[in-house]
Amino acid sequence: MATARSLVPTIDISGSADDIDAQLDALDAACRDHGFFLLAGHGLDDVIAETWDAARAFFDSGRGNKQSVERDLDNPLGWNDRELTKRKRDHKEVFDLIDPSFAPVDARNRWPAEPAAFRDTLAAFYDAFSELSERTVDLVHRALGMDPSDEHGRRFAGDRINSAVRLNHYTLGDPVPADERSDLADLGETALGDHTDPGVLTLLLQDDAGGLQAQSRNGDWIDVEPVPGTVVVNLADSVQVWTNDRYRAAVHRVLPMTATDRISIPYFLHPTRDAVVEPITELIGSDEPRYRSFEWRQFMRARTDDNFADLGADDTQISDYLISN
Repeated sequence: MATARSLVPTIDISGSADDIDAQLDALDAACRDHGFFLLAGHGLDDVIAETWDAARAFFDSGRGNKQSVERDLDNPLGWNDRELTKRKRDHKEVFDLIDPSFAPVDARNRWPAEPAAFRDTLAAFYDAFSELSERTVDLVHRALGMDPSDEHGRRFAGDRINSAVRLNHYTLGDPVPADERSDLADLGETALGDHTDPGVLTLLLQDDAGGLQAQSRNGDWIDVEPVPGTVVVNLADSVQVWTNDRYRAAVHRVLPMTATDRISIPYFLHPTRDAVVEPITELIGSDEPRYRSFEWRQFMRARTDDNFADLGADDTQISDYLISN
């Protein structure tokens, strides 16, 4: 029987092109089944260590420090401890930011007073993971049999200015103090309910607490076990549409913490804001397209409008764009 670690392959990107090509069959199999793989040999250990320290220091800071950068109805960036997934409250607090390198975008970010080096550390992380995300997109192209170095071979990409980083802190028990829970949605049965990410792909740092699971095509849940020195990658909705269901947007969840808390840090690579998402002709072959075209900006808004308020209906999914038989 295959183990969880063998089902979620580790791809070492430090070697030659031939070394990487030798690993693409394993990557392809994982992307067809559950949409998860790990990256080793990325060379970002120092940046990652500093980012872990900054995330822990922020979440360990006083509640007043966190509330000073709390999101509101006008700006969804900053800190929040009552986000919803599919109308159930998550067992976590979060901090969201967008590209700090571009002044008009950074103007929307909220930066706390503590820790002092928080902004600089997250800016360095954003730069490093933006570059790593592009390398990872090329890796997926190669697994699909497309040459990303050819001007016509790279058929999808992300846009760092339209992407985002999140710090997640999964708490032991309810993240909201007892005296603030009146009229809140119920906590979910899992710490983070099963879902897919809407963009191109996600690069995730996870600590050693465990709890992340991916769902295979047959419905089984697979543990995405922490492996020191690796970055977790999961495919997102746009890749499933672009590949006409050849590759899967990763359905994943996080189990409740019972012994220790958990921190994870995802970089969400999104398409350009004005992108039109639709199956790619070269990947369809003789098959019919399974999805109708949709505008990324409208899809993203529909996916996120109910993250912080229960609007009384499930959020939008790519299945809503399936072409009926």
